[in-house]
Amino acid sequence: MEKSKNDSYVFGSLCYFWVLSLVFYFLKRDDKFVQFHAKQGLVLFTASFFSWIPVIGWIVGMAVFLAAVAGFIKALQGEKYRLPLVSDLAEKINF
Repeated sequence: MEKSKNDSYVFGSLCYFWVLSLVFYFLKRDDKFVQFHAKQGLVLFTASFFSWIPVIGWIVGMAVFLAAVAGFIKALQGEKYRLPLVSDLAEKINF
């Protein structure tokens, strides 16, 4: 059975739900679309740990949430949208 592009779009969008980015990064190694979004999701997941810091962390937390929503929507639409600041860090992920 051939995988459909819609499957990639759904898996790519799910990568913006923090821990799932790590899961799909390893499970979907052969899907470049999912890998792109998983890497961005990993950066957002890491940045979300700063949200516990008063004031500055809350701002970071809100920015992470908004970026995750934007990434989720773009991935579901089938776009490889490069999130500002996040995409540059995501390109460096290679493990």
